[in-house]
Amino acid sequence: MNLQDKRRNNEKKFKKWDKLSGGGRKYYLEVKGKHRWTARYIKEVDANEEIVKFYQEIYDENGNLIEVHEKYPVDKGHTRVKEE
Repeated sequence: MNLQDKRRNNEKKFKKWDKLSGGGRKYYLEVKGKHRWTARYIKEVDANEEIVKFYQEIYDENGNLIEVHEKYPVDKGHTRVKEE
């Protein structure tokens, strides 16, 4: 798959993205849960659209980040975000 095809596929799946320095991108996909929580999937890619990092953020019903689950390059499991 060439660069344009990879980019087109990522844009189709994720809908929102930010440009990163060096030509990479950070793609976002938000999924609403049954209990008013939100999961945000974040995929960071380099200039060649190769995955650098992939993780999930979980937000409560008030929009507060409560948990992060880094899945790639190493699955680190769920990490609770401490409240201040």
